[in-house]
Amino acid sequence: MSTIPSHQLNAGMIGMGMIFDETYAPLFRTAKDGIYDPSFGVCSINFSAVATRTGSRAEAFRANHSSDFPDFTSYTEPDAAGQLVSADPDFVCVATPDDRHFAGAKAALEAGKHVLIEKPSVLSLQELDELVALAEKNKVLAKVVYHKLLDPDHKKLQTLVADDELSHVNNGYCTLLEPKSISGGQFAEWIQGRNPGTYVAVHYIKLIDFTFGGKLKRVTCTGQRGLVGPADGNTWDSTQLRLIYEYESPNGGAPREAAFDIHTSWVTPDNFPGYVEQEVQFRFDNGVWNGHSRRRGVECTIEEKTPLSAKISINNHYNGSFLEPWQERSQRGYGIEAIERFVREVAEVEFGGVGGREERLDRMAGLSYNSLAADRQVVAAVQSMEALLEHHAAGHPDAVVKVNDSAGGLALYQPGNPNPEVLYPGTV
Repeated sequence: MSTIPSHQLNAGMIGMGMIFDETYAPLFRTAKDGIYDPSFGVCSINFSAVATRTGSRAEAFRANHSSDFPDFTSYTEPDAAGQLVSADPDFVCVATPDDRHFAGAKAALEAGKHVLIEKPSVLSLQELDELVALAEKNKVLAKVVYHKLLDPDHKKLQTLVADDELSHVNNGYCTLLEPKSISGGQFAEWIQGRNPGTYVAVHYIKLIDFTFGGKLKRVTCTGQRGLVGPADGNTWDSTQLRLIYEYESPNGGAPREAAFDIHTSWVTPDNFPGYVEQEVQFRFDNGVWNGHSRRRGVECTIEEKTPLSAKISINNHYNGSFLEPWQERSQRGYGIEAIERFVREVAEVEFGGVGGREERLDRMAGLSYNSLAADRQVVAAVQSMEALLEHHAAGHPDAVVKVNDSAGGLALYQPGNPNPEVLYPGTV
């Protein structure tokens, strides 16, 4: 019998908030014993180091999980990311607040480490260009987590579109509403000057961009303020984003446009029965797709717990803790699968048996569902949304960003002013 190859990858983590607890920690816990693939054999994942601002969450995590993670090193500011990459991890995951993604990812890529960034990858195309160039220069993977692409419902939508059973999208509507406890509790420390559209609308921007293709043409955005920040400030309770995409005509005529409206909020009442309210509708020439996160699931009432300390509607697909029939505890779901897939891609590059490393790198880097290089239209939408909300907060609503305009790749036009503000000069 042939011996199965055995390898190890050391994982570094920048940021250790809620998303780490829900998705990264469960993966690191199970993958420390190894993941298997015929191309590279068995690869164990060692959670070796973390970089945070103060280290308090790292030490609390160490105390609560000492049996699973006894040996990781905690680095704190100043220069926590620099210290972490000097410890020589094989890959680095960035799960900080979104306006800190770029610095951590840049430090890791400059050090020649594979990188996985939580959505949104970065907040501007200028930052995206720099990270993609660093990844190409140092021959490493630069990826971004869009775990909703792995949602079984969304995968089925993608399948029907790819097989042309649903043909030629006409328009769409997406909404994601989160409770006040998110903005007022877990994220209260960093949401000043931020908005829920950047934080969660990107899931649906990517779903639209990846599933339907097309060319992003125009972006508009408005929103509401006054609950999580001053009514005249730049911290937003909710946002309503509209994207206009252009598609080739199915009959060979002039291109046609489709509008997608994405509504997001993080001020839903805490006693709402679900953790989040997520709903999508897409209309096609030959059909309609409706998806609703709560209606597909289960409802559970527990006296003196639901709907506050526990929720009536449970999403067991994203991330759930289970007692398996064979009496083993597990934690799984598409939120964890998205990170595991990245780890497998890194192992394929470094240890895979098919082709040389450069060939394997090109193959894994070319996966558009999570590639940073394929994230251009999503980042363009995010950068446009941020600029539109900034103008709105300054008393200038109703602007529009035109994509690949004659003035530039992202050109923001105010009503009545023919001279745009160029947000990005290159081609999107």
